[in-house]
Amino acid sequence: MLSPNRLEASPGIALAPGRAECGAFPRTAGAAPRLCLPLVLLLLALTPRADSSWWYIGALGARVICDNIPGLVNKQRQLCQRYPDIMQSVGEGAKEWIRECQHQFRHHRWNCSTLDRDHTVFGRVMLRSSREAAFVYAISSAGVVYAITRACSQGDLKACSCDPLKRGRSKDERGEFDWGGCSDNINYGIRFAKAFVDAKEKKVKDARALMNLHNNRCGRMAVKRFLKLECKCHGVSGSCTLRTCWLAMSDFRKTGDYLRKKYNGAIQVTMNQDGTGFMVANKNFRKPTKTDLVYFENSPDYCVMDKSAGSLGTAGRVCNKMSRGTDGCEVMCCGRGYDTTRVTRITKCECKFHWCCAVRCKECEDTVDVHTCKAPKRAEWLDQT
Repeated sequence: MLSPNRLEASPGIALAPGRAECGAFPRTAGAAPRLCLPLVLLLLALTPRADSSWWYIGALGARVICDNIPGLVNKQRQLCQRYPDIMQSVGEGAKEWIRECQHQFRHHRWNCSTLDRDHTVFGRVMLRSSREAAFVYAISSAGVVYAITRACSQGDLKACSCDPLKRGRSKDERGEFDWGGCSDNINYGIRFAKAFVDAKEKKVKDARALMNLHNNRCGRMAVKRFLKLECKCHGVSGSCTLRTCWLAMSDFRKTGDYLRKKYNGAIQVTMNQDGTGFMVANKNFRKPTKTDLVYFENSPDYCVMDKSAGSLGTAGRVCNKMSRGTDGCEVMCCGRGYDTTRVTRITKCECKFHWCCAVRCKECEDTVDVHTCKAPKRAEWLDQT
């Protein structure tokens, strides 16, 4: 990891071996000396953190000015100033992973909705140490790795390029091959993402930070999990007697799908006695591994708007009348019922290919029924706000 007090002058991000130090908890000034450790850990785990996030870089885009990005700690600000081209990639990556998050949860009560011109991006919903927060931290960390690695391979960054270690000969289950082409430099992407994304959590060092660090790592490793070997055959009639191969990242959708499954199987945990790790909250469940998402608190009720919890509710959400799944009107609308509106849509139809090279379509009108969830009764809504 990068030293907390300085930046390496070399083009690469130097890392020392060892695991992240995330278990030490600072003593609060004036705290009662006889306050028992389990109570201290409980208070730390449930302490909300209402602050800005580096996620807002995605909204700033090309206008990234390191000193004006809210929520950056000194280490992040220093990296931002030293590597402005990488910050551009981080900003593009932020847009990509937010879109992926919204795709994965498009049919659910919580749909990874963002708030315009809000420095926290997701609002108060991230204050709760829920499985949704676990997913967001994992997918955001994965998005940074993916964006930086891709930019390295495309030659957009000064500090990195293709993987310099993929040279010479190697072999797989099909036999020997020569390294060639441009292998994605995912190790650089992981090192920079760890240095930048984890910096804030390592500075705070509370129970929520330990949770975030764990889920950040899950996200980084998820991208590496889907590296694939791509090869080009050489020889008589492409017989593959000789092969030139390189490592390439898979589409980010695979990482999103994988982390979505990890969200479904996320494990609820509590802090251990010395504050250096996790214990399962329910002894009937298995202990979390390094690839499992972890969370402390149950999710809020996303059925109705709850400003304190950051829930936007499902009133007005489009639902599928025929579905029995999470996108179905019964589930999405939380039993409140739905309204049906008949709308006319203009779609392209009867498309034909014309030589060369255009596709021409007609415009057709299509009348469909759109079902949207009813709002809760006023008394029920007032109870939640």
